[in-house]
Amino acid sequence: MKSTKISMIRAALLASIAVSGVAVTAPVMAQDEAASAESGDEIIVTARRREENLLDVPIAVSAFSGEALELRGALDLTDIGNITPNTTLETSRGSNSTLSAFIRGIGQQDPVSGFEPGVGIYLDDVYLNRPQAAVLDIYEVERIEVLRGPQGTLYGRNTIGGAVKYVTKRLPQEFALSARATVGTYDQADGVLTVSAPIGDIVRVGGSVARLSRGGFGDNLTTGLENYNKDVWAARGTLELGGYGAPVSVRISGDYSRDKSDPRGGHRIIPGLLSGAPVLDNVFDTRGGLVDPKQDIEAYGLAMNISVDLSDTLTLRSISAWRKDDTLTPIDFDALPAADVDVPGGYFNEQVSQEVQLLVDAGPFSGMVGAYYLDATADTLFDVRLFTTLSGLTAFTNAAVDTETYAVFGDFTYDLSDQLSLSVGGRYTWDKRTANILRQNYLGGGSPFFGGAGVAFGAASTNFSGQRDFKKFTPRVSLSFKPTPDDNIYASFSQGFKGGGFDPRGVGANAPDLNGNGIRGENDEVAAFLSFRPESVDSYEVGYKGNAFDGGLTFALAGFYADYTDVQIPGSVACIVSGLPSFCGVTSNAGKATFKGVELEFNARLGESVANDGDRLNLLGAVGYIDAKFDQYISNIASVPTDVAAFRDVQNTPSWTASATLAYMTPVGAGRLNVGTTVSYRSSTTQFEIPNPYIDQSGYALVDASLVYTAPDDRWSIGLYGKNLFDKEYKTSGYSFIAGNATTGAPILGGNGLPVASLGREGTLTAFYGNPRQVFLTAGVKF
Repeated sequence: MKSTKISMIRAALLASIAVSGVAVTAPVMAQDEAASAESGDEIIVTARRREENLLDVPIAVSAFSGEALELRGALDLTDIGNITPNTTLETSRGSNSTLSAFIRGIGQQDPVSGFEPGVGIYLDDVYLNRPQAAVLDIYEVERIEVLRGPQGTLYGRNTIGGAVKYVTKRLPQEFALSARATVGTYDQADGVLTVSAPIGDIVRVGGSVARLSRGGFGDNLTTGLENYNKDVWAARGTLELGGYGAPVSVRISGDYSRDKSDPRGGHRIIPGLLSGAPVLDNVFDTRGGLVDPKQDIEAYGLAMNISVDLSDTLTLRSISAWRKDDTLTPIDFDALPAADVDVPGGYFNEQVSQEVQLLVDAGPFSGMVGAYYLDATADTLFDVRLFTTLSGLTAFTNAAVDTETYAVFGDFTYDLSDQLSLSVGGRYTWDKRTANILRQNYLGGGSPFFGGAGVAFGAASTNFSGQRDFKKFTPRVSLSFKPTPDDNIYASFSQGFKGGGFDPRGVGANAPDLNGNGIRGENDEVAAFLSFRPESVDSYEVGYKGNAFDGGLTFALAGFYADYTDVQIPGSVACIVSGLPSFCGVTSNAGKATFKGVELEFNARLGESVANDGDRLNLLGAVGYIDAKFDQYISNIASVPTDVAAFRDVQNTPSWTASATLAYMTPVGAGRLNVGTTVSYRSSTTQFEIPNPYIDQSGYALVDASLVYTAPDDRWSIGLYGKNLFDKEYKTSGYSFIAGNATTGAPILGGNGLPVASLGREGTLTAFYGNPRQVFLTAGVKF
């Protein structure tokens, strides 16, 4: 039913595009950070859904222009996390395309359909509802903005930690053709071709095709496949009408990506408890034997952005979008040839969204009102194949968790004087979550969906349909004081929330008899057992942004405090279902947490005309500190609710993040040479709420460097880049199914000194690692 409705809406969107032939938002500007500091040019961002000078925005925002990202050699969205304070952007375990995003302690580790992200990812103002296919490769990008802190007023649900905005380049008014090629270590070979052309005076068409490939950092010693390789085709196409000062601006855009990389297998931290398989020397090698389904990730979408100037003070905008992505992936948890803990998985997502905004800019009064609608389906299907006394036992789950959301919002700023401004905003959201979850055991092979020959065994342990409705008002207020045009001191309060839902891996047969009638597993009881409430945050922030020494120093300093309530704690644990060992989801609103911290970003001009006339030396830096701790964490220990907050950590949230970039530019002939080196640091990090000494990561630093020559008029360029030059080995994520103390979580060791397995017989304790040292050469040409 829901898929049919989305298909009908998609058809209507396609029809409207075909009739109108229109599309684009107002132009924006974003310069290289060092160049902006030198020239005094403003950096324009749209953090408040309208164009503003970065200095004037009372929000902690990091902005990176496309030019700056090219100079750094940034490859995809995860590179931004290394240079942004209190931010984690990482590839999630088994694929190259699923994103794990955390900002100021809030995010989403688990990508299955029942859970919502805590950081909103936006592609040209279109919200990406699911983390699959959200590791966006960087090509033809205008800028990327990272907004820290809850953005619930203007960006809605699931921006409780912050938002990341990926903005692509608009088409130029004249014919343009550019090409970029990259070759590097591990057989890296990338190519991007972009072309655009005007058709008449007001119509422009253009597009890009990208081929991104790399050999594996290691191998799967069982299947012979490469491990951590990359095999991606991607394309974007755009049709623009108007813009560049015209009263009507329309942009129709489409994008497509196909990732056929091999599955990423984990590295075992401990020997096989049954087989005795030793730990491999190369952390990028694996032995997982699961090969079905063949990994394949496809994502595509259409968007139509319309902007109409109704008058000198009023602008009407419309953002219409349809997106779809399909992921098939084999997840070999135990990373060994035998089926000990193996999970073939599939994720199928589709969404339609519509947003309307009315913007006003009338002297001292500016702002916007708007409405938003999202209709999204998210289907997650997976087998759980375990070694048990019953040969070939498989637990198959088919979970469809759908979302329908409506919201109205507004945000306004009034200049009380030339120096003092007050901003007030709010959003009211209606959120409906519908779940249909089936869990069925099969004997003698996997489920038919994944090509298995298994036969249904026993009654379904979950056969549930249910719905939950949530409503939430999220306000925001800020006061800005500008003692001079180059200084902005602000204080703000904002709220945000992350949607509630249903755990698609929960087992209805294990639901307690809540009404005491002696019958377990009634639908209302299963609904209560599988569902969880939204989580919310109240955030307070003070900040100071400044521009001193005629642009020689720009900086942004922010301090924040946040109360985080009803914290959702998702997890996968070993369990017993109808007397058989299995794998279950257990989710609760178990926590309360407090986050407080400080963030500093700066760009300092250290010198100009130091060695040559016209050269300059800049130091760019970012430092983040966060004290993130649980105030309450309720766990049922022997059926007794117990507060174990003292033994739990906030996951994927290092106390310290920092980066420093030394950038030097000097004229060479008629062109220019840019030399840069970046050191980034992250303190110790826990992968899950329960600390685990095997897969948690201690503090580490990475060193990158670049050498780029750009010819006159930017006609061509050539750059040499190095990433992780000292080849630092560091964990980014992992899987753990080992027994632990119920209160402290400390691993329980067996007589062999190794952890005791809680699921399967080999002991699942595997880790995934960040990229090793990479060196690559990029050449680009423009016509």
